[in-house]
Amino acid sequence: MARLDGVLRRSGFDPGLLELELTENLVMEKSEETLLTLIDIKARGIKLAIDDFGTGYSMLSYLKHFPIDRLKIDRSFVQDIPMYADDAAITEAILAMARSLRIKVIAEGVETCEQLAFLKDRGCQEGQGYYFSRPMPADAAAEFLSGRFRCRNLLEGG
Repeated sequence: MARLDGVLRRSGFDPGLLELELTENLVMEKSEETLLTLIDIKARGIKLAIDDFGTGYSMLSYLKHFPIDRLKIDRSFVQDIPMYADDAAITEAILAMARSLRIKVIAEGVETCEQLAFLKDRGCQEGQGYYFSRPMPADAAAEFLSGRFRCRNLLEGG
């Protein structure tokens, strides 16, 4: 924790704007030690996300104890919805569980309008994937986003 504190102090970065992503397997191994570390990180105001959720050794009972802000549904479930009932059912179950635990969800690997509609209809708050944009360098991303916000402001009368 001393190293994390030092980086935050030297950078002057607001920890409330930082979200650390941890893989599901990492969070689930050494659970007591991990829990204490995550509590220390949360005490600094940093948000925590579990990446690739659903692909590891999920111990669902631990989710209620871990100070997690967001689950990222692995793209392996998203890629075949809504066509395959099993993937759709797993995705729906993750969304329902997260909603009841008041954990935000982001779906990874959204590539089609049908996937996005399925996820939105079931209350998924966020998505990422090629449907929205291909990966790009930081400067291109800044230009891309500023153009989107300009268009939104024009449409909204701003």
